[in-house]
Amino acid sequence: MNIRQPCPPGACDCQREQLLEAPGTDQRILQLTRQEEKKLLDRLEDLKSLQDLEHMQQLMYQQLGIRVHVAPGHTEVKSMRGIQIIIDDLPGLCRKTRQSIPAAIRRGMEKRPEIAYRLLDAHDLFREG
Repeated sequence: MNIRQPCPPGACDCQREQLLEAPGTDQRILQLTRQEEKKLLDRLEDLKSLQDLEHMQQLMYQQLGIRVHVAPGHTEVKSMRGIQIIIDDLPGLCRKTRQSIPAAIRRGMEKRPEIAYRLLDAHDLFREG
């Protein structure tokens, strides 16, 4: 099994070594090599629909243990920046990857704004009260 190479010393807070040393830990995240990460980011940038995004969220959790939450922010949503994308803390998840996944999802939504509209609609933001 290929596992992710370590980050340069002092460049990351991923706790990769502690994860490898601890017996019985969930090490699926280490399967996200840099090459696999690039494939994942490309795929997230090419989202087709809200269902596709939800499917990708499910796959990331099942295969890697990455839990990604995507929802409208608490303030007024005027752009993709108003969409809140949060990744749960996960030992072994590189700091750069933790930043790259939300950025790729935002780029995917910018390509297909209807995904963001469906997300807002799913959270009742377009319904009149």
